[in-house]
Formats: sequence, C-alpha cells, structure tokens
Amino acid sequence: MEPQNDIDDLPKNPANFTALTPLWFLERAATVHPTRKSVVYESKHYTWQQTYQRCRRLASALSQLSIGPGTAVSVLSPNVPAMYEVHFGVPMTGAVLNCINFRLNPLNVAIILGHAEAALVFVDQQYFALAEEALKIMEGKSEGLFKPPVLIVIGDETCDRAPLEYALSKGVTEYEKLLETGDPEFPWKPPRDEWQSIALGYTSGTTANPKGVLVSHRAAYLMSLNVVLTWGMKEGAIYLWTLPIFHGNGWCFTWSLAALCGTSVILRQASAKSIYKAIAEHGVTNFCAAPIVLNSIVNAPPEDTILPLPHVVNVNTGGSPPPPPILLAMSQKGFRVTHVYGLSEINGPATVCAWNPNWDSLPFEAQARLNARQGVKCMCLEGLDVLDTKTNQPIPADGKTIGEVVMRGNMVMKGYLKNPKANEEAFANGWFHTGDLAVKHPDNYIEIKDRSKDIIISGGENISSVEVENVLYTHPSVLEASVVARPDKRWGESPCAFVALRSGGDHVSDERKLAEDLMKYCRSKIPSYWVPKSIVFGPLPKSATGKIQKNVLRATAKELGTL
Repeated sequence: MEPQNDIDDLPKNPANFTALTPLWFLERAATVHPTRKSVVYESKHYTWQQTYQRCRRLASALSQLSIGPGTAVSVLSPNVPAMYEVHFGVPMTGAVLNCINFRLNPLNVAIILGHAEAALVFVDQQYFALAEEALKIMEGKSEGLFKPPVLIVIGDETCDRAPLEYALSKGVTEYEKLLETGDPEFPWKPPRDEWQSIALGYTSGTTANPKGVLVSHRAAYLMSLNVVLTWGMKEGAIYLWTLPIFHGNGWCFTWSLAALCGTSVILRQASAKSIYKAIAEHGVTNFCAAPIVLNSIVNAPPEDTILPLPHVVNVNTGGSPPPPPILLAMSQKGFRVTHVYGLSEINGPATVCAWNPNWDSLPFEAQARLNARQGVKCMCLEGLDVLDTKTNQPIPADGKTIGEVVMRGNMVMKGYLKNPKANEEAFANGWFHTGDLAVKHPDNYIEIKDRSKDIIISGGENISSVEVENVLYTHPSVLEASVVARPDKRWGESPCAFVALRSGGDHVSDERKLAEDLMKYCRSKIPSYWVPKSIVFGPLPKSATGKIQKNVLRATAKELGTL
C-alpha cells in the first residue's frame, strides 16, 4: 500500500475552512468593544453591541417576510444609520443588497428595481414620493403581471415629518417598527459559498440596458481589508461619512469600520462646514471624498472652517483625477491626502498613489503633481497593467504612450447581472477592461489621461481633457473646470471648457474677454491645439458622489452647435 501524500490532499473541514464574508467583522466588534460607539448621527449614538443586535433584529424581521437567498433588497436613502445597518442585516439573511442612487429620476429607479427584481425596498422618508412614482412606472409597464415590492420607510427625526406621516397613512411599515418584530439573538449564518453575491450596484440607471455589478462575499471581504491596509487606518478610527454610502457600498468602508471596531460619524448631507465641524466635535481621523468635495473644503469661507486643524486628518480621494492645485491646498491646510483609483466593478480602490519617501524633499508643487497619479496596484489586487488597445500588449513605461487600464484578481466583480454581452467585452483576454486610458511612468506608476469616451480627437490627434482641466485649475479665477469635445467643422472635435469661477473673482460681465484671457493662459502651458476653442461659464452639474457629470456637458456642447 502506497503511503498517503498529505501535502495537498488533506480535506477541508468546518474547523479549518469557512466562506469568507465581512459579516463576521460585526460579531467580533460587538464582542471585543461592546460599549464603544459604532455609529454617531446627530443626537443618536449606538454602541457596537447595539448595532449588532439591531442588525440581527433586521435580519430576523426580513426572514419573517420570506427574504433570503436569491432575493434582492433595494435601498433608496442618503447617509443615515439604517443605511449602515442594512449592509449587515440584509446579507445576514442570504439576500443581496442593492443600494440605489437617490438622485436618479423615477424612470431610472424603476429600471433598476425591475432589473434587480427587488422583493423589498427600504426608502428614506424624503424619497418616498420618488419610490412611489417609480413603482407606478413599473406597474404601467408590467401588463398586469406586476408584483410590487414591499416598501419599508426609514423615518428621520431631523427632517420634516410630513413625508413619513404620508407613508404611514398608506399602511407602510416604518423601519424602527420592523426592527421591533425581529430577534436580537437571531442565529444568522455565513454564506454557503463565498462566491455568493453580497451586493448589487448599478453603474448607470439611465438606459434600458443597465449594468448591474454583482459583488461576491469574498470580494467584499478582501476589499474591506484592502482599503484599511492600503490607507494605514488604525484600530478605533473615527470615520466621517462624506462619501455617499450607496456608492460602491461606501467603498466597502461599511464593513471595514466593523473590522477596525471604529466609529462611523454619519452626515446626511456633507458640506465643507459640516466636515470641519465634525472634525472638531468628534475627532474625525479619516474620510473619503471626490476631488470636487476637496475643492469645496479648500475654498470654504473662513467662517465655515476650523483652522489650524486640531490634528492631522487623513483623506482618501478618488472618483476622478484630482487636480494638483487642490492636492497642494489640502496639504497646506493640514490634511494628508491619499489618492486612490477604483470603479464600481471593483467596489472600491484598486490602485493607490503609494507615497515614496524620496518625494519628501521635493517642493510641495512637485509632490502634488506626483500624488495626482493613480499609482500602483493595491495589495489585494493581483494584476494591473496598461495595454495597447489594438495589440492587447503592455505599453512601454515611458510616461507618453497611452493604453487602456486593465485589472484582474479576487476583488473584481463577478460580472454584470443578466448581461452576457457586456461580460464578454469586460473580461476579454482574461482581464477586466476599465475603459480608462492611461500612461505608465518609468517608476511603473500609472496616470489616467481620460476615459475612452472622454478623449478628444482633434484632427486625428488625441487630447487629454484631464490635462487641460489641470491647467485651468491653476488659474486664480477658476474654481471648477471640465473639458469635453465639441463638434468642429474643420478638426472633427475641439476642446470645449465649462468653467465655474471663484466668488469674488472676475465677473462674467465680459465673457468674451475672460474667455480670451483663459485661452491665452492655457496657450502658455499646453500645445496650441489643446487649448479650448470655446469656454462656457456657470455652475457645473454634479452627481451624488460629487463627480462632474461629463455626459451632461457633452450633450450641452453638442447643443451649442458645430464650430
């Protein structure tokens, strides 16, 4: 009889193998720090023991409503405690959590609810009318086969009670009443398989063919640890929710905060004033924000700021390439900014502009330029490269050649729900294709130049809208800037800049002169064919996450007509 080779043949058993899931973080937090604050919202404070009990109550109550594996539960809400709790309570039942952008219109919401086949919808009282209208649209298109999802309204004492009272008059159950029906000792179980979906998020709700991103328990677990390890977050961190929680499940910081036994300070609506106030009152150590939010922080009026800061505050920024002048201004005010890059399909940061100690001796301006790059792969991402879009081969690390950013690894989404064609395209050649165009520098740090749909092709030459924007941001009169393509009779396309001015800066009484001044300024810093041929002044449209909506600006530029 041949001896057994136990090196690779020993079987898994319950003692040495279980499905990875971030849900265990909550159980640990309640055990290790039961009395530490878990959530702070206005006058409400919860401990980790209370949050664990509330999430188990929620899971128990949902199970009594036949919510379980294979079921989607949607949430339409700004940042409130319930929005944090559903990230544990819903998947504890085996169901999949679907957070929806509350700034979408009723048709967009209806498309997502229908595509996700949501069985239940949690809706904040402020957005109850939006949910009602979405359900009416769904009913009108169902041809009599519509089974409406159960609605649960989330009340908020800090808001006008009229919408809540209206919802209750319709017989809708209030969130806290639902929790009262649940068992605080509910015996929840982890998923049978870590490939099971924990979350479903949508990259867009504006078409009849939405892209629903499915995230596994395994990916959420790894991303939850990835974000804290990459950032160097400490145990007991005090995290300020300026990032909308619906956005990529809060970049998985929802689960990370439980892993760290930290405290979530929740803002229903973030502003520069509320951010500075929270730092002073709650000792905030960390927050995430898009560059546009950082812009509001550095340009806040003196009466809304608290400077110097009482301590160093760590900031994660991403969502769009941050202009170096904004990074410089944040640093000068005492914020330590880490630049990360990710997508909905990764559910959080995939790359980080890891700080090189050799940069410490450089001037602030040079440091900001280096920190504006998207950087290198995070420690839990297995593959990152920039490929030639025609040959699918890696581009040279020369800082000039442009290719598409691709990734692979355990943090990448499972795929798009009910969209095999999109999955085939996204995962072509064994990589996840981001659609972002970038260069790779000699130090192997990548730097995004544009989205593939945002690159401007003028006379056959590529123009990076990001680089033009970065130049505009250095002008003293410019508060915000975004550059898109405008139809051009001679060149096919030419850069069109949309600019918001600083208050107290140049008035737009003479738009022509101001536009000429900005063009002259750009001409001194970038190639002449990169200089915007048209400039539009006024406020810029933004998404709920603070991103400037280039799709809206592209449509506006098209409406302006051909140059």
